[in-house]
Amino acid sequence: MQISAKADYAVRALVELAADSGRPLTCEGIASAQEIPFRFLKSVFRDLRSAGLVRSQRGCEGGYWIGRDAGSITVAEVMTAVDGEFFTVRGERPGTLDYPGAAHGVAELWRSVESAAETRLARTTIGDLASRQGSAALPV
Repeated sequence: MQISAKADYAVRALVELAADSGRPLTCEGIASAQEIPFRFLKSVFRDLRSAGLVRSQRGCEGGYWIGRDAGSITVAEVMTAVDGEFFTVRGERPGTLDYPGAAHGVAELWRSVESAAETRLARTTIGDLASRQGSAALPV
């Protein structure tokens, strides 16, 4: 399984916003703090804004805020917002796969992996990640 750069950057940017929610943060500031390419992050923010996960304000006092309570935004939701499909195999959802003969069980494996990943990432919120101190464990 591969997590896209877009999904990684989106989660990191939202955690940065959640950790400092008292004021708007600029895209440049977030890119610098998280060592993310600025131009790439701008496109990520377009997707996040479209999904309602961030809100923005123009002007010298402007920047980005997290769109709603960080404890209600799951990592799975963020990944879907920026990547579209959550988990695919050669561009297809695992639920649509059906392999012939001896490989029949492989499609079930992919469905199981998708389910486990989605369950784990749906249980982890941006708030969980933002409040994590040192080696504190994430929710199981």
